[in-house]
Amino acid sequence: MLVSALLAVFGAAAFAILAADRVRGSAANIAAAYFAAWRRSDFGAMARLVDRPPGDFVSRHFALSEKLHVESLELTLGQLKSTGENAAEVPFGGVRTLREFGAWPFESTLRLGVRDRAWKVIWAPETLHPLLKDGGTLELNEIAAAPVELVTREGSKIPNDSYAEAYLAALRPEFESANHGWELVAQQPGRPPKRLKSIAAEAEHERTTLSRAVQAAAARALDDTPDAAIIALRPSTGEILALADRLTDNYSAIEDVFPPGSTFKTITAAALLGAGMSPSDELGCPGSYSIPEHQPYVNDGEVDRGLVSFADAFAYSCNTTFVEQATTKLTLSELREVAEAWGFARPIATGVGGTCGSMEDAGDLNELALDAIGQGTVQASPLCMAAIAAAVQNGTWRSPRLLSAAQVRRLDSPPHAPVAIHPEIVAALREMMAAVVDHGTAGAAGLPEGVAGKTGTAEVEGDESHAWFIGYRGDLAFCVFVRNGGGGGAVAAPLAARFLNGL
Repeated sequence: MLVSALLAVFGAAAFAILAADRVRGSAANIAAAYFAAWRRSDFGAMARLVDRPPGDFVSRHFALSEKLHVESLELTLGQLKSTGENAAEVPFGGVRTLREFGAWPFESTLRLGVRDRAWKVIWAPETLHPLLKDGGTLELNEIAAAPVELVTREGSKIPNDSYAEAYLAALRPEFESANHGWELVAQQPGRPPKRLKSIAAEAEHERTTLSRAVQAAAARALDDTPDAAIIALRPSTGEILALADRLTDNYSAIEDVFPPGSTFKTITAAALLGAGMSPSDELGCPGSYSIPEHQPYVNDGEVDRGLVSFADAFAYSCNTTFVEQATTKLTLSELREVAEAWGFARPIATGVGGTCGSMEDAGDLNELALDAIGQGTVQASPLCMAAIAAAVQNGTWRSPRLLSAAQVRRLDSPPHAPVAIHPEIVAALREMMAAVVDHGTAGAAGLPEGVAGKTGTAEVEGDESHAWFIGYRGDLAFCVFVRNGGGGGAVAAPLAARFLNGL
């Protein structure tokens, strides 16, 4: 009985010793549970499997995923291996898919050990990623986007020294991109940052309507002529093909207005043609003409051309003819109505603003006479006069634009609808503008074949006259303006020839 009792006590003691040494769980089960929780982003369950997890264990996992823009995580486990009596480890591979960079693989190790008679994960920051070891950090940083580049209609670089820079600079802020590049950076204490991945911000390109060839030709034509501008349009669309502006004193070729001189005779001629006149009508072109009981008007140099056709009166820019015909066949309201059909008294939505021209109420026949020859109260921008030339070429007045129609509506305002001009008036004006270049005031300017146009010399009180020339060739219309430059035929028309011959 005593032996039996001793054996019973020994057996109970031995069981107690074995029970005390027994380890709960297994390394394999703990590792499997940890990775299963990680795959489903259950960071709380992961923390319960870790020996003495740091207080920010859960938030650290969330923060890494958020700041690196992690969209998914894949984990692939290696073989569990013992590294000691109560230690084990599992090598594993991972692939984080980052929103900006796509798949980003890494390799790490999950270490396990027995703590308080239970298997636990022995966690360290490098378990998340090896680059987090010893206080390392991972950062995703924005790289500033490249400034928007405005390009030509063909998608190429705007020519250097284009004289369009002020307009382009005004447009760039309207196209600032919210797009940025990104860089993934590892930082170890005491070491310079290391860029792991980067993706550059794509350069933003916005196409203008400018033609590289036309813009370059316009700019080079003005290289030796300050305080001048050349604007070229495509009559069939209203697109601005060239906007070379060297005007000084903060003047703008699209926003500011000037007396247009005899280029405005294009509008007066359109009104007279609408009143029943014909290019073949024979009219007097005396050197001087006085409206009865009013002041006299003279031609340039008081040249008396005698009896000429209406087309030749236009070609030679006979002030006396236009004063007589306008004051006897038109009223101010009729002239104004025609001018407004051709763009006057309305803003122009180019994408960078714009205006056409204006006429004030004429108090008497003298003011009507001055308006009829582009003096008096008439004011027009070079952009406006280019659009008038384009309307003669195409038969339709179109609102000029520097950007796509959609961008013009977004940045500026809805453009005015196209205005069709009576075909007979258009045909007559084409004939008359061709005569200007063939044998009229622009006949000696060296203009290439196929050009039709109208010169203008606008008197400026106390200063030199403004020089103008408007015209077209094919599907290209233009205005050349030289502020206080002198005569239209002597100064502006030869600049037009230089521009067109440079295409």
